[in-house]
Amino acid sequence: MNKKFILIILALILAITISIVVVILNKTKNSTTTNIEEDNLIEEGKILTTEINNENIEGKVKDNEVEEIKIKVGSEILNMKLEPNEATKALVEKLKQGDITVNTSEYGGFEQTGDLGFSLPRNDTQIKTKVGDVMLYQGDQISIFYNSNSWSYTKLGEITNKTESELKNILGNSNATLVLSIN
Repeated sequence: MNKKFILIILALILAITISIVVVILNKTKNSTTTNIEEDNLIEEGKILTTEINNENIEGKVKDNEVEEIKIKVGSEILNMKLEPNEATKALVEKLKQGDITVNTSEYGGFEQTGDLGFSLPRNDTQIKTKVGDVMLYQGDQISIFYNSNSWSYTKLGEITNKTESELKNILGNSNATLVLSIN
């Protein structure tokens, strides 16, 4: 009888301990997430105020990650939504050091491509590109597509603010100079 009593007491102590740990973990989780009010949010990715409430972020700002970069082509600005991969993380780290200028050539009637001047991590897969795709080719070249192609690339992102005809007008006529930036 004593052994059963001791086992019941130990089970109760274990259950109480687990409950306490769960409560502590939930409180820690809730206190480390923040909710940045929309009014306090952001002009081009920069926090304008520092008022922070201890609630959910709701996907507005994630660990200071850059989710979009700008590509200037002449007087045009292309917004590029980044793919979440090692290549884009490395690209963003390079961009934190300053803008990157790439001289590109029109190639094959479907893309502008040029040498980055450095290599990025590759995760090449056979891809059929679509208009607006931005790809890493051979680890050290960037290609922006204004038509489609099928080849082995690492996807960097996609242009989100231009139509097919706009991209073709911007990229399809001759060589171009791209200026990549975080801002």
